[in-house]
Amino acid sequence: MRLFHGTNCSFDEIDLTKSKVGKDFGCGFYLSSDNRQALELAERKVDQSGEGIPIVHEYEFDEALLQSEGLSVLHFEEYSKEWAEFVLANRKNRTRNSVHQYDIVIGPIADDAVGFQIRRFTAGIIDMDRFIQELRYMKGISFQYFFGTEKAIKHLKRL
Repeated sequence: MRLFHGTNCSFDEIDLTKSKVGKDFGCGFYLSSDNRQALELAERKVDQSGEGIPIVHEYEFDEALLQSEGLSVLHFEEYSKEWAEFVLANRKNRTRNSVHQYDIVIGPIADDAVGFQIRRFTAGIIDMDRFIQELRYMKGISFQYFFGTEKAIKHLKRL
């Protein structure tokens, strides 16, 4: 399968120490199977940082590895309570220590206003059903691929 990573800078090697805390599935390397989505994320990163140019790195990944016993994989098929609780736990984690033990996580991408919705949910302003609805990506369901360990990263082949 082809996967794409949108960024505002070029690099040769994936460096997990550069990943940010408080992301949907934790500190790690995020990719999309949609080249257009990766480009949009790269453009947003340029706009937010005011630096660099939109760049999309392309990788090949053998899907058969998702079924192997060598990698610990979690796959959310849709927006669900379990997905929302997982995103909430990872978004609230402000450390580099993972709240889970998965090498790879695949699941829907959350809307950009995640932080705002988390604050509303934890304050009791909205319930879990409304929280899930509010986290839905505005452009329809779109999946992200999280590679959170060196063990997982080594299976990505740069094209």
